[in-house]
Amino acid sequence: MKPVIGITTYDRNEKPVINQAFDQHFASPALYTDAIRRAGGVPVLLPTGEEFPERWLSALDGIVLTGGADICPSHYSGNTDHPAMGAVHQMRDTAEMALTRDLLAHGALPALFICRGMQVLNVTLGGALYEDLGDIGTGDIHKSPETYWVRQPVDVTSGSQLDLIVKKSTLTTMSGHHQGIKTLGQKLSIAAVASDGIVEAVEVNGHPFALGVQWHPEASAATDPDQQAIFDAFVIAARGSQTTE
Repeated sequence: MKPVIGITTYDRNEKPVINQAFDQHFASPALYTDAIRRAGGVPVLLPTGEEFPERWLSALDGIVLTGGADICPSHYSGNTDHPAMGAVHQMRDTAEMALTRDLLAHGALPALFICRGMQVLNVTLGGALYEDLGDIGTGDIHKSPETYWVRQPVDVTSGSQLDLIVKKSTLTTMSGHHQGIKTLGQKLSIAAVASDGIVEAVEVNGHPFALGVQWHPEASAATDPDQQAIFDAFVIAARGSQTTE
């Protein structure tokens, strides 16, 4: 059977959906579902606000935590009044941090944490974030103020799981983030870094597949085999979890 992959969604009012009759939506960019389908998985959307999100774990073969709004700095003792902070969505923060804790406690369920998702993973494990990379003078290499996306090279850590997937020491990524890891969470190892030293990928030590990437592999996966390879490896791991649970 094809593995069933849960994909987290934007909160009700986090992103506007244009020309619709309803004012609240749980939504996810189609690029995530497209990449999962190309890899051979069956994507399902996970709406924020589930009372018992841990019940998802027994029904799914893998989970993707997606991009989205800034995490409230209160979760990592940061500056909630930082002028560069965007709107925060506490319900999504709380739900996804709880889901991450349950997922890691579950043991072996494969997980892919993308952009905000990687930051959720880091904060859940006790790490902290830069509220804005402009504070360290390198914000423009991670996100364009005009076009949002920038093509950014990252150096892959030799011997990491990411290295085994892409089999390259350098990747060209589609980047669009203004925050980044300041202190690394417990049980995490660095899998890639940017030219300014900002962490661009992490892995959970001892987990069969729990990979976080700060860039957006789904944004170029349709045309970049290196980025699609991340989704392919994730879905292969999810297929393997069907036989071990």
